[in-house]
Amino acid sequence: MAEPLYAVFNPRSGKGRGARLVEPVLAALTAGGATVEHGQTSRAGEEAELARAAVARGFRTVVAVGGDGTWSNVGSALIRSGRPVRLGLVAAGTGCDLAKSLGVPGDDVAASARIILGGRTRTIDAGRVLPDDRYFLNIAGFGYDIAVIEDSWNVRWLGGSALYLYCALRQIHRFPGFPVEMAAEGEAPVRRELLMLTVANAKIFGGGFQIAPAADLADGILDAAAFANMGVVRRLQILVHLMRGTHLGRPEVASTRSRSFRLRFERPPAYETDGEWNQAVAPELRIECVPRALEVLAPA
Repeated sequence: MAEPLYAVFNPRSGKGRGARLVEPVLAALTAGGATVEHGQTSRAGEEAELARAAVARGFRTVVAVGGDGTWSNVGSALIRSGRPVRLGLVAAGTGCDLAKSLGVPGDDVAASARIILGGRTRTIDAGRVLPDDRYFLNIAGFGYDIAVIEDSWNVRWLGGSALYLYCALRQIHRFPGFPVEMAAEGEAPVRRELLMLTVANAKIFGGGFQIAPAADLADGILDAAAFANMGVVRRLQILVHLMRGTHLGRPEVASTRSRSFRLRFERPPAYETDGEWNQAVAPELRIECVPRALEVLAPA
């Protein structure tokens, strides 16, 4: 890859792993012959600003070093630019779930650099939450999912998949559930009492849970899984099925594939997109697939 690269680092990702990877990532890219400029975030959401500025300066490959939230923020900026810009991924976050679906290594900087320098891309879809106008690359989640993320903010002594599993087990007992009215495209709405609702563009979330085993990043379809609210024992059982990727056959889980979904809550919900906490601006949301939204550098 002869063209210059711009690398966006989130030094806070992975409880500081992003900061520790600045020098190794730059060294691996330059050793492969690339000319690299870079920037580091100093506050939440600054990844998108750095990416927009890089695109405005003419960069056509932007490398995001962080986790799913960093990749989502940078990817969203590239999508909004409307320009043919490629996204490169280096894993430095807690879950790094999108990398698992794309085959990008989670702990090998040299291998990630080779993938970026190799120049092979995959065109992937994105999800979009309206009226918030928020994109996601991996997943949007409501209910138990967001409760686990909020709980993880208070746990300082764990990281990676172990952090999500620990918080998931804690919230099995604590989370009360929630009501929602849900409709796939062209279907009548159905009111449900749920433990969790996920709308997935990719297969994996939460550090390794196979939430949507049949999901395809390039099929123009989103995969929703609605988990009925249930008692603690059944929650534990369904969590085991979720860890194994066998939950979709369970009667407690309603799965639907659609180009879009309409959701109506009692009040504007908190929700997550690619592990990032968001507060909805309205109680009624539309989640849609944006086909062929982004070029991502990926292994052959």
